[in-house]
Amino acid sequence: MKNKVLVLLILGTISFTSTISAQETTTNLLENAQTKAKKENKAIFIKFEASWCGWCRKMTKDMKAESTKAFFEDNYVIVPVVVNESKGKEKLENPGSRELLKKYKGDEAGLPFWLILDSNLNVLADSFDANGDNLGGPASKEEVNQFISKIKKTAKKVSEKDVKNIKNQFIK
Repeated sequence: MKNKVLVLLILGTISFTSTISAQETTTNLLENAQTKAKKENKAIFIKFEASWCGWCRKMTKDMKAESTKAFFEDNYVIVPVVVNESKGKEKLENPGSRELLKKYKGDEAGLPFWLILDSNLNVLADSFDANGDNLGGPASKEEVNQFISKIKKTAKKVSEKDVKNIKNQFIK
């Protein structure tokens, strides 16, 4: 009897642990972001990324830097979506991420690929420049200026100090 209880306890623990570590679906991510965006009057910043992507890590670091973090958090509900993981790491991907990336033509762009949506999930901006190239994680002066142009159109408020901080942080 003790063995049966122990086996059930172990199986329950394994099941619970597996549930905790499972990635959230893109449907859930978007629904939660939409609810929060409507409540807080913010836009939604979706960033498609992968663990192997150095530019993705740089962009995350730039957005979370001390000088820029408050700006991004005050203006956007930030939604990282893990996609296109390398073989053996597919479990890190958010279910539905490949389909969502394809929906916005990001599957043709490379990573990171980002979108800014309003609270009704309409696209306000994406990471394509005027030539149709992916700005990705902007790092050159020209890329960062294009990024700031898109930010100015989608954020509630962008001060000159915000622009200066973004330039100082993002330009490599």
